[in-house]
Amino acid sequence: MEPNALYYPKELSWLAFNERVLQEAADKNTPVVERIRFLGIYSNNLDEFYRVHAADVKRLITIAQNDGVEDEARSKIELMEQIQKKVVSLSNKFDQIHRDVVKALARYNIFILRKNELTDYQIAWARNFFVNKILRHIAPVLIDKKTDLLSRLNGSAVYLYVAIRRKDKNTRYAALQVPSQEMSRFVQIPPQKSRKKKHIILLDDIIQLCLEEIFRGFVKYDSLEAFSFKMTRDAEYSINDEIDESYVEKMSESMKQRLIAEPVRVIYDNSMPIDMVHDLRKRLKITSLDTMHAAGHFRNFKDFIGFPNVGRDYLEHAALPAIDTKEFSKFNTVFDAITAHDILLYYPYHRFLHFTEFVRQAAFDPSVKTIRINIYRVASNSRIVNSLIDAVDNGKKVTVVVEIRARFDEEANIEWSKRMTDAGIRVVLGVPTLKIHSKLCLVTREERGSLVHYAHFGTGNFNEKTAKIYTDYSLFTRNQELAEEAVAVFDLIQYPYRRYKFQHLQISPLNARTKIQSLIRKEIQHLKEGHTAGITFKINNLVDKELIDDLYRAGQAGIKIRGIVRGMCSLVPGLPGISDNIEIISIVDRFLEHPRVMIFEGGGDRKVFISSADWMTRNMDNRIEVGCPIYDKRLQQRIVEMTEIQFCDTLKARVIDKEQTNRYVRRGNRKKLRSQIEIYDYLNQLENE
Repeated sequence: MEPNALYYPKELSWLAFNERVLQEAADKNTPVVERIRFLGIYSNNLDEFYRVHAADVKRLITIAQNDGVEDEARSKIELMEQIQKKVVSLSNKFDQIHRDVVKALARYNIFILRKNELTDYQIAWARNFFVNKILRHIAPVLIDKKTDLLSRLNGSAVYLYVAIRRKDKNTRYAALQVPSQEMSRFVQIPPQKSRKKKHIILLDDIIQLCLEEIFRGFVKYDSLEAFSFKMTRDAEYSINDEIDESYVEKMSESMKQRLIAEPVRVIYDNSMPIDMVHDLRKRLKITSLDTMHAAGHFRNFKDFIGFPNVGRDYLEHAALPAIDTKEFSKFNTVFDAITAHDILLYYPYHRFLHFTEFVRQAAFDPSVKTIRINIYRVASNSRIVNSLIDAVDNGKKVTVVVEIRARFDEEANIEWSKRMTDAGIRVVLGVPTLKIHSKLCLVTREERGSLVHYAHFGTGNFNEKTAKIYTDYSLFTRNQELAEEAVAVFDLIQYPYRRYKFQHLQISPLNARTKIQSLIRKEIQHLKEGHTAGITFKINNLVDKELIDDLYRAGQAGIKIRGIVRGMCSLVPGLPGISDNIEIISIVDRFLEHPRVMIFEGGGDRKVFISSADWMTRNMDNRIEVGCPIYDKRLQQRIVEMTEIQFCDTLKARVIDKEQTNRYVRRGNRKKLRSQIEIYDYLNQLENE
């Protein structure tokens, strides 16, 4: 077998993941408003795919061609062609699902109107709304021979390309941005008569309806035509190495570079006339390595993530009230609770308030001396940061490690760094060569004359917003051996030239890879010795070839291996003699599955870990990540049982097979089981025991 046949291309696997998102939009059992929101999630994901993954393939092609490595260039060109083919196929599915969802909304008296579907009353209302609410935000780019359109466009926005036509004259063009950042893209038209029917029109259509209001008096025209388009830029950046610039200044400069990065994809309204398409292609300097294709009327569909429910409550998911765990609530302070025993929370089922309360109490507790925390992504109005500022005001020593290279959050993290520095917090900008992706928080108190650490190890960001939609584990512990190693991680970040030893924690890039490999080898040894053996894991992405090879070897040795992989999976299950013993599923549902969990049967001495790291080369070798063992047997069992619930999912689980066809797990005679709801019920039951 060819070596490449052992690894499914990660880029195509990423598209397979996004197809699972599209399946949720197609699923008629999903509430209809949630279906249209899933279309928005799919569109947002695809934007990120092109900004990062497709752009990387394009870059590799250019490098290979420049270096004269023809075989590598051909291989990557073939991969790009496969990407483009798959995206076109998914786009066709998307357009059909969109039409179906619009029809389904209409059955519930919610109508998304196009400009040519408006009544006279609605046209008059829309024109008035445009003049009074929208026009102030419109500033078209009038294009001439000197106009560098590429440098004028925002890669995150949707635009209208306008043809300004005159008889016996060359057509002129203009581009104007739909101002969806200044106002909602969804405009509800007040009813003229019946209040039963809800009519929504997009800003795009109102602007197209009112083009003459924009151009009249400024340019001469016989007719105006406008069609939507969306450009996606390469999100890669380089950092200026001038030594007289500070690190933050370098990153700020890289943000400017991103704004003028090359396009990797352009999608446009399939009604756009061919002369406009040709002109747009020329203006945006589209090459054969870029994707440019026609699709449905609405571009930049990611705004549909926030599509409003203007109908009945049952048109979206019923709320699952977050659980207030008694493991915290029955104690006077969070520190009393953690002293009693380790606490494991699982968001969004549990309240993230328990973590923000941990930081809030630390901020004013007279016994607390220091607070240390990693920040990768935080909410736009972070209660956590506010509490850290309060802690400084209360005389605490606060250290915050900010990863200002967190993709797409660089600008926000730079601003947070400045704000916290101004407030007196010691801000550490990390290691120049390594992203810091760990999810650590460490509070040190003085108790009876000694310093005692309270540590938090997690799988997700300290972000109140994402904690409502991402599933993630949080471990709170007073175990001093684990906490002392957490102290060492913070020291490692500040003094990376020193040597550190970690007996308990899996730390990338120091020992995480070797510790995981050792655990896999030990399972093989346990099996050979006749003991219980097995490997179960749950991660976002599995693409590291070295770890995949280790799993193949374990499977060939007879180890039963089960994985839950939400996103990219380069491991190929079901290869005869290689991966017969490996089963991989993926779950896409209302919450985004985000935890990283490892379970090794250990010859009867089960070992369970949670981690911030996916099984990707970047996470193993190029980031600071932390994996933490779960020593409390009670909490171990809880993780095992919730993982088993997911393997029993008969409604939202898909099989990852050799072709990544995304077929649902066959239910057979088993009952219908939706694991995210079942886990919520399971955790609620624990609270009532």
